[in-house]
Amino acid sequence: MGKKEFSDYGIREEVLKAINGLGYFQPTEVQKEVIPLALADMDVIVTSQTGSGKTASFGIPLCEKVNWEENKPQALVLVPTRELALQVKEDIANIGRFRRIKVTAVFGKSSFDRQKSELKQKSHIVVGTPGRVLDHLKKGTFSVDKLEYLVLDEADEMLNMGFIDQVEEIIDFLPTQRQTLLFSATMPNEVERLATHYMQKEATSVKIETTEASKPKIMQSYLMVSGDKKQETLLDLLTVENPDSCIVFCNRQETVNNIYDVLNKAGLPVDKLHGGMIQEDRFDVMDDFRKGKFRYLVATDVAARGIDVDNITHVVNYDVPVEKESFVHRTGRTGRAGKMGIALTLVESFEKERWAEIKKYVEAEIIEITAPSARFVQRHKPAFEKKLAERPRLKKDKGTALNQDIMKVYFNGGKKKKIRAVDFVGTLAKIPGVNMEDIGIITIQENVSYVDILNGKGPMVIDAMKTRTIKGKQLKVHKANK
Repeated sequence: MGKKEFSDYGIREEVLKAINGLGYFQPTEVQKEVIPLALADMDVIVTSQTGSGKTASFGIPLCEKVNWEENKPQALVLVPTRELALQVKEDIANIGRFRRIKVTAVFGKSSFDRQKSELKQKSHIVVGTPGRVLDHLKKGTFSVDKLEYLVLDEADEMLNMGFIDQVEEIIDFLPTQRQTLLFSATMPNEVERLATHYMQKEATSVKIETTEASKPKIMQSYLMVSGDKKQETLLDLLTVENPDSCIVFCNRQETVNNIYDVLNKAGLPVDKLHGGMIQEDRFDVMDDFRKGKFRYLVATDVAARGIDVDNITHVVNYDVPVEKESFVHRTGRTGRAGKMGIALTLVESFEKERWAEIKKYVEAEIIEITAPSARFVQRHKPAFEKKLAERPRLKKDKGTALNQDIMKVYFNGGKKKKIRAVDFVGTLAKIPGVNMEDIGIITIQENVSYVDILNGKGPMVIDAMKTRTIKGKQLKVHKANK
């Protein structure tokens, strides 16, 4: 394609500014292939590994193409899990920040009514899981008559999780005149059928070969253990390996709870994640792990699906996964972006057959190792304990740099007071020194509203609004609590 910079694609200034602010300087392979096709309204089928930068490959064209004035959703992105829905929403919102693109996430186990009211307001792009999106479509709370773009992300995962029927049902609701982009790490027959059947135009297939440079660099090894020594072996391995950031995968929630207790008791900075936890707790744990507040995460496969955390140095399979694909998703959390990662699997004798199948399926070299001796563990203990005593250096969120100039401002008035977005725009744009370009995303709820003020002008707005009215009403105003 020959385009080496994002500015070569003819993308508008506001989108380029956000991309640079996020630290994306050169397009990845998948972005080089997909962005020009997506901008040219082509239907595309993409086979590409996770961690290859695919969210931006559809996020950039969507943020470029949606019409800001249109209030109804113009794009739908379907993803397999709630965690991924939130993550993709955040990524697209960051890319569309300076165009004031409003992205709404809809997923299960979260208030239907709140999502309904968000969908009623201006919403350019909707990111959601199949079950809840279908719910909104059936109940008429998600209007699709202006929808022009459909993205199916991690299509093979949606198939694995049994969502394909729901995906087909959703597609039947959508306008046939649309652009469709499908992304999948593998291309099983069902996904291929879905792709070809639902593309309206002749689709272009893009296969991003995993080059040596982009290939996850993972040192794979395993060791045979007996059940009674398993926990002790895990602690010994972690002492010797002394990871900076590590996920320990277990097959069952109960095992996650047990191993979490063991590591916690041993004084490791650890937290846990599984499907039995309430939604908010799961999001908080992922957020803290991403920021580096703790180094060890014990989890079921929930965390293997599309979670994007930089610099995970080690993955340990405490249990051999039940599904072969699961092994690839788990170990693929490490060794990303050209860094070396280490994957260790503990195998009990009853898991031997399953393990043999996985080894055949993976086609990577997996070496057998033996448990470290007590003397070897003792020798590594001082370095391990030194790291335990260190305070973690928190990582900055990708969007932090971008958000430095942006302040979310709270007003204690909303729909009940009949306030609309245009009322805010009209009033704020009259403040000396503030113009339309400084007003970002406006969210209006029943009794409160939030307005993003860009370009560092938040304090100026708060100050001015203490003495001004909106629609004749004096509202309380202050910086919103994040």
